[in-house]
Amino acid sequence: MKRKIFYIYNPNTLSYERVYPSFRKKVFTVLRHLIIGIIIGFLIFTIFNYFIDSPQERLLKQENQTIKAQYKLLSRRLDEALKVMSDIQQRDDNLYRVILQAEPINAAVRNAGLNNEAQYKELMKLSDAELIVSTTRKVDLLTRQLYVQSNSIDELVKLGQQQEDRLKSIPAIQPISNKDLKKTASGYGLRIDPIYNTRKFHAGMDFASDIGTPVYATGNGTIIETGWKQGYGNTILIDHGYDYKTRYAHLSAIKVKNGQKVSRGEEIGLVGNTGKSTGPHLHYEVIYKGKHDNPINYYFFDLSPQDYDKMIQIASNQGRIMD
Repeated sequence: MKRKIFYIYNPNTLSYERVYPSFRKKVFTVLRHLIIGIIIGFLIFTIFNYFIDSPQERLLKQENQTIKAQYKLLSRRLDEALKVMSDIQQRDDNLYRVILQAEPINAAVRNAGLNNEAQYKELMKLSDAELIVSTTRKVDLLTRQLYVQSNSIDELVKLGQQQEDRLKSIPAIQPISNKDLKKTASGYGLRIDPIYNTRKFHAGMDFASDIGTPVYATGNGTIIETGWKQGYGNTILIDHGYDYKTRYAHLSAIKVKNGQKVSRGEEIGLVGNTGKSTGPHLHYEVIYKGKHDNPINYYFFDLSPQDYDKMIQIASNQGRIMD
């Protein structure tokens, strides 16, 4: 590009004379072009910097998009895993622990330590912080619940190993031979007192039988009480463990002693008519966790479903007790 040449008309000589710029003007012209160049360069740099990515920036953005997609996929999979864990927890609390008579695990135990916001403070500084923190929370929750559930399974395994001994120990048969159920006299609940003729709570079941009829331990256990007890006459109390005890009253003879180990079906005494009694019979009680329970619920090794229903009807229809 040719540099522009300027001329000026001289009226004295009646001719055009070439104009040579002064040094100051030259400097000004150079500075003007330099400033314009800088401004244009800055604008071009800004446009490229904000609107056009470099190869390295494009690669980083692709990697960020990939990581974000992976986080979203991980978050969905964690949701599915937590749903499965919730189902396991429901079965644990409402099935396995019910069967093994263990207390359910408190929700506070399963989620302990997960409300500490400080542990996510550094993550809040990252891009896509909400997604990252949400996913991290789910990982922490699943980790905690897996730990608790693993311990729960270990506990249930131990309880299952104890279950065989427990099944041998809890009351599970009738205390006398009563296959035809004809010896069932009166059941558990409110009944008419045979002596005072008033309604009273009958804390066990009565089995009418001849004096001398064998009385059997209804589960494995240890004899913890024998002898005369007011109202009960000659009495035996067995501690079966696992919070179960059974009492056998109005006996004519006691064939065991305190501290003796007995097994289910072992003869421990004889039916009698001692204490507050209107005729030969056995008064039988089941005590669970310190409270009387209906003995009719503890004959599952002895009765078929049909006999069980029949016994319930007999026990319910007998309004008068024998002690």
